[in-house]
Parts: sequence; structure tokens; C-alpha cells
Amino acid sequence: MPLRSILIADDEESIRHLLVTLLQERGYQVRAVNDGEEALRELSARDYDALVTDVRMPKMNGLDLVRAAQAASPETTIIVMSAYGSHDLAIEAMKAGAYDYLGKPFRPDEVLLVLRKADERERLRIDNRRLRREIARATPQLIAEGPAMKEVLRVVQKVAPTTTTVLIEGESGTGKEVVARALHDLSPRADRPFVAVNCGAIPEQLIESELFGHARGAFTDARTAKRGLFEEADGGTILLDEVGELPLPLQPTLLRVLQEGEVRRVGDTRSTRVDVRVLAATNRDLGEQVKAAKFREDLYYRLNVVGVKLPPLRERNEEIRALSERFLQRHAERMGLPRRQLSQRALEVMARYRWPGNVRELENALERALVFSEEDEIQPDALPEAVRAAGGPQPVPSALDPDDLSVKRAQQVLEADLIRKALKRTNGNRTRAAELLELSPRALLYKIREYGLE
Repeated sequence: MPLRSILIADDEESIRHLLVTLLQERGYQVRAVNDGEEALRELSARDYDALVTDVRMPKMNGLDLVRAAQAASPETTIIVMSAYGSHDLAIEAMKAGAYDYLGKPFRPDEVLLVLRKADERERLRIDNRRLRREIARATPQLIAEGPAMKEVLRVVQKVAPTTTTVLIEGESGTGKEVVARALHDLSPRADRPFVAVNCGAIPEQLIESELFGHARGAFTDARTAKRGLFEEADGGTILLDEVGELPLPLQPTLLRVLQEGEVRRVGDTRSTRVDVRVLAATNRDLGEQVKAAKFREDLYYRLNVVGVKLPPLRERNEEIRALSERFLQRHAERMGLPRRQLSQRALEVMARYRWPGNVRELENALERALVFSEEDEIQPDALPEAVRAAGGPQPVPSALDPDDLSVKRAQQVLEADLIRKALKRTNGNRTRAAELLELSPRALLYKIREYGLE
């Protein structure tokens, strides 16, 4: 059980003796002290899973001990004991961080019940911590700062341990395969194959053979029998990416595989059982495809047992910074380049861009920025032209508004005025102007564009 070592703090010897005897008989490691100061010294000297303390003691009362114990040993579960008349103090101790309290006098079974509840809470806390670590490992690109992506992570966490079929919808580049891999990596099938197939990238005349295999002699070039991707994924997970591209004549075959758990190779007379979890992904609206008679309704509902909708990046501006940090770290390590951060101006420009290629386009833009940036902070001029253009120049007034108390706008006005003066003094020579301004030529060029001074 998670709670093994327990510290008892009580100035009544009879209480200490009762608790030590009771808990040692139940297999706990127990140490007892008679005041709060000694209890705090114990907590500072070694780790205890739980502290059971009275609220009224000499030298240091239980409320002060709870507060000090929270700082000295934040992982320790604290349970307070209170005699009649001390309940208000016990409630204060719980507000300060105690988990539960026991009213004196208490029965042995009441003590054990409170510890069992604390045990269960500690198990849940350990499980949640482990699950968060697993999700972080399995979903390195699924940054969840906003409500939409938090809901995606919640569904992934809930559905991953099951065999339920999941339909992942979203524009190209939103991370559909990342979600599929997370569903696989967090499932009991994690050590089995994960097979991803792009249904739109395989010629129509070959896709049935690719998915389900073929028997020897099934067609002209079938000199040997071949296993299909469903058989390759046996025991694991298959992702049918761009499932909306699946030819209509093949859809009944896929439906039969989903319903019966069997595949039949092209040209074969026997079926083979497969244990495969099916995930599907699409950038199309399959509901509209069904209405247009381009996708079978029964297959759509069979695939869409649980639906996950990935929002486009333009609706997730709050996640650009976190995603960017992840990508910059990854590509800097891969390319052996210094780690760099985005400047605030670069972030502002990126937030105004629509990102039609979504997360994939963001990653590519940042890889380019790493290559072209020569400063510790990545400035907008290292970003692709399309991203910079979306930011556009930000003209500033030539003089301060006396009623405007914004430090940021005042700084912009001052910068723009100094740049104008430096360019005038150097007759437009940007290199010399940069020297006067103590800026790099690259930084000066960016500011000229930012303030519309070209």
C-alpha cells in the first residue's frame, strides 16, 4: 500500500501507545513523538508517508505543525486528531492542508478507515501522476492550453485503454496521426504493431491487396502469397488515414472486416481471423460524404463510434508558444544548433497568421527560422515571407498622446523616432544607422518593416 511509514504526534502517552500498537499490528512502520517541534524535526530528517497529529500540543500546536509540515514535507498526508471543543481548530488545520481529521475519543476501526481512505487517495494520486507522464510521452505534440485540445486529451485518456473504433477528424496538418499514435501508445496494445496506411496514396486497383493481402496467382504479378496490412497489424492497431478516399466498391469489404474480425486475401477462399483495433482519420466531412452517396452510411457509423475533432491552429493561438518551444528544442537538438527562443514580436506576427497548413506548417516554419536566425532570439525576419506578410507593418504615431499611459506604445514611438533620426543623419544608409542605434542590421531591418518606415 502507498502509506507505509507513519509519524504520530500527541502529548498523551496513552494515545501514542494505542496508535503505535494498532498500526504496527497492521504492518505500518510507526514512530511516535510527544510535541509538534519534535514532529517537525522528524519530518525534516526523513520521509514519512503520513503524519497523524493532535491539534493541541505543547511547544507547537497542530495547526502550526500542519503549515510547517506542508513546507518541509509536501508529499506527506496529514491527518489531525481533535478532542471535544477543538473542532474549529481541526477545520482550520484542514484548510491549511490536512487531509482528514479524527474526533477524540475514537475507535480503532475509525483510525483504520481514515488511513484506508488516505491510501486510496494516494493510489489515485500516483496513478494520475503516472498517467500524466505516459500521456506526455505518448502525446509530445498534443499541447493542450485551450478548451478544445483539453477535450481531445480527455477523450484520448478515456478511450485509449479500450478497443473502441475512433474517427479522428481535422484539417491536414492538425496532428491526426499524432492522436492515433497516442491512442495506441496508451493502450494495452502499445508493444504490438502500429500500422498507418494513407488510403488516398494507394492506387485504387491495388488498395484491396494492400489492406487485405492476396493469394498466390490471384492476378498476373501475384507470384507469391502476400499478407495485407490488417494481418501485419494483428494484435495491434491500424490507422486508416484519409479514410474518406477509400473507393466506394471496397467499403463493404472493410465493413465486413470490422464486423466479423476476419480478412480474406484477394483470390483466396478462406478467411483469417485478425485482432486489430481500427482507427480512422479524415480531413473531409464524412457526414456530407454520406449525404452525397460517396461514403457508406453504415461504414461511417461503424467507424465513428467515438469521434475526435482536432481544431485548426488558427483557433488555437494560445498554444502557438508552447508548440513552438517544443519544435525549436527538437530541431535544435537534431541539427546540432544552439537552442533559441521566439521574440515577443515574432510571436505577435505568428499569432496574426492563419496557418493554413496548421501544426505541420508551424513546425516547418520554425525549422527554417532556426537555420536562418543568427541571434539568441528568433525575430520575425527569420520566419517565412507568408508569415511575415500576415503580420504587416505596424505604423506608430510620430508623437506621444499625453492621455495614453501605455509603456509599450511609448517605447514604440521612441524607437520609431530614433530610427527616423538615424536614417536621416546617415542619408538612408541602414548599416551606419544600425551602428548609431547599436542594433544589428537584421534587427534594424525588422523594425523598419514593423513600423512602416520603408
